[in-house]
Amino acid sequence: MNASPAHNLATLLARSARMWPRLPAVALGATMLHDYAALAARTTRLAAALRDVGVAPGDRVAIASRNAPAYVETLFACWWAGLVAVPVNAKLHPAELAYVLDDSGARVLFADDGWCEAIAGGACGAWDGRLRVVALGGREHAALCAGARTCDVAAVSADTPAWLFYTSGTTGRPKGVEITHGNLLAMTQAFLADVETVAPGDALLHPAPLSHGSGLYVLPHVARGAVNVIPESGGFEAAEIVALLDAWDRALFFAAPTMVKRLVAAPALAEARLDRLKCIVYGGGPMYVEDCKAAFAALGPKLAQIYGQGESPMTITAMDRALLADAIARGDDARIGSVGVAQLGVELRIGGAADEPLAPGTIGEVQVRGPAVMRGYWRNPDATAATLARGWLHTGDVGVLDADGFLTLKDRSKDLIISGGSNVYPREVEEALLTHAGVAEVAVVGRRHAEWGEEVVACVVARDPSCDTAALERALDAHCLASIARFKRPKAYVFLRELPKNETGKVLKTALRARVAA
Repeated sequence: MNASPAHNLATLLARSARMWPRLPAVALGATMLHDYAALAARTTRLAAALRDVGVAPGDRVAIASRNAPAYVETLFACWWAGLVAVPVNAKLHPAELAYVLDDSGARVLFADDGWCEAIAGGACGAWDGRLRVVALGGREHAALCAGARTCDVAAVSADTPAWLFYTSGTTGRPKGVEITHGNLLAMTQAFLADVETVAPGDALLHPAPLSHGSGLYVLPHVARGAVNVIPESGGFEAAEIVALLDAWDRALFFAAPTMVKRLVAAPALAEARLDRLKCIVYGGGPMYVEDCKAAFAALGPKLAQIYGQGESPMTITAMDRALLADAIARGDDARIGSVGVAQLGVELRIGGAADEPLAPGTIGEVQVRGPAVMRGYWRNPDATAATLARGWLHTGDVGVLDADGFLTLKDRSKDLIISGGSNVYPREVEEALLTHAGVAEVAVVGRRHAEWGEEVVACVVARDPSCDTAALERALDAHCLASIARFKRPKAYVFLRELPKNETGKVLKTALRARVAA
């Protein structure tokens, strides 16, 4: 495929800067920081500065930070210079960040103050001088954005990687999903066609992490001249979101279902200017029917739902505001509980045990193909071949399509736990727990939680059956905090004499989930 600047995502920013130079582009709280002309100027100077320090097209640049205004220009500077952005979950354990930096081969890391201190203290190990660390939004960053040199948008092909997204590891280590410029352009077009329209001057609030879905939604909003609003807290606080509606009209934000629940329950919502809230797009976890109805009652027809995964970012199915409002009005619980219909350009089917397509109403694996599906896994051809077998993305999610093409998810065959919008793969937690001398066997499952959607529960067989389980629980909690991210550690422990298994020795997690639920 021929390389051209036209394939580069950075042209979305360059185009908007020409059409709407004086519209606000980036804000911190209620304060505008940059209009589109200024954002484009800062971005091209940062891109040129990265090239000047020896970062070459195709090199990786990592970002480990809580949400901050400089995040937006850093993403676009990577693409402008032909680099691959590696946004990293800011809540990772230092050992996990070290793995991502090493596996991606990142040349530069833009990090917030907390990560800069951790790295300076050696918490993430040592590098051989390959990695340059820049404080995101700090003095060096500002100097890079104020340089005298600019550069043209790099020529890339639609198949050139733009975003390296690290999944949590189902096999012990996270995999880097190669998301291309073409993938993200397809996502942008699908958002505007099937999720929500955007007009110049609209506002995209960022209470959810920019390293994940909220960052991906920067693209359709920059393409249409909307302002990116970073909360001063850098995260989600219900009262802060309510206050931001006073400053920014026609506001949209992406949220995990748990964030929607917290907003609905917040006392501050009684004073909210809901006439200035355009839409909340929710996804990244299960929204139960009763919770959806409660949110609709509190917010009105402001809710849209999407289903995607890192391998097809934000782009498998959608149910826009009109579809969801219609289902609510008709009392159609089945449709409310679905995740909508295939987005623009997406082919969706349910596959059987032999990958055969199954008829509507039959439960099987959700399989997808289309222009938003990843190129593959970073330097992992075996995993790529297995996941993209026979030309379909095998999502690992179990679902069913109805006769109208609405998809309902039934389970996750990969046993993914989504707690507070963050992905937790049980094997990561199991492997951490199994390194403790007091653990003979362990299986980790999710349990429904009223606020977080799901919570992590560890079912443990102690090496000494007569041990003090309360003391062991405290020791295991400390052990997890020393090796994995805080949000991944178990919130509850169940001690068993043995784990339920089938005749081949496989742990029966269905039985465990039923037990911990009771």
